[in-house]
Amino acid sequence: MAGSNFMKMKTALTIAGSDCSGGAGIQADLKTMTMNGVYAMSAITALTAQNTTGVRAIQESTPAFLKQQLDAIFEDIFPDAVKIGMVSSSELIHVIADRLRYHQAKNVVVDPVMAATSGSSLMKTEAVQTLTQELFPLATLVTPNIHEAQVLSGMPVENRNDMLSAAKWIGDTYGCAVLLKGGHRVNDANDLLYADGETVWFEGKRINNPNTHGTGCTLSSAIASNLAKGHALAPSVRLAKEYLSGALAAMLDLGQGSGPMMHNFDLPSRFAAETQSID
Repeated sequence: MAGSNFMKMKTALTIAGSDCSGGAGIQADLKTMTMNGVYAMSAITALTAQNTTGVRAIQESTPAFLKQQLDAIFEDIFPDAVKIGMVSSSELIHVIADRLRYHQAKNVVVDPVMAATSGSSLMKTEAVQTLTQELFPLATLVTPNIHEAQVLSGMPVENRNDMLSAAKWIGDTYGCAVLLKGGHRVNDANDLLYADGETVWFEGKRINNPNTHGTGCTLSSAIASNLAKGHALAPSVRLAKEYLSGALAAMLDLGQGSGPMMHNFDLPSRFAAETQSID
């Protein structure tokens, strides 16, 4: 619009499950995307009844309703990036893949969420195969943790060489870049990016915080936000890891289990202040 003063903003869509306790899933994604400077939208694959101690119940969206959500978003505010998190059934995965192809979605980040931090299973067994066949080939990046990489590759992952082998197998098999998250099981939060036959290690620092609910959701959403803003893949990962480290280092302590991080640790807004003059 010529002469317009309207602000243009990059946009990102999260396709994932709702976490009513606010630490993971859609809620973590929306907070993360907002804090990383993009306009955040969501298509909900499932409602969950969960808190920091575990998942109590899951109520899936119907395939038809998920399709309506996705079409409503893409036909009006086209996302500059898409993050896909918890999708628990093959039927929903087929719908997502079909609509992403139809709308020619770009900058797709897939976080293959198979279990919650509490250990609760979030994905049916047959959905894993559908995920790899339908969504991985559409992905700019897939972000498995060690457990998920073992399931996807069929390989044990116990050290850095194992991480290299698993990431290469996943990337070469499905034609996507892979960010294999080392976490504390293999190293001090060092992650491996395998893309276009090249590997990049992102050295992390151990943050002694047991409250890690939603770390995978947060990292993948931050990466998607950075891709939406036009950053290349490796810088997008580096910036996202910096954001995640900050959210963990803020040492928020809520709940009786593995609690959430402080997504808004770097929020300078006067509207977020605990006390302010309202006279």
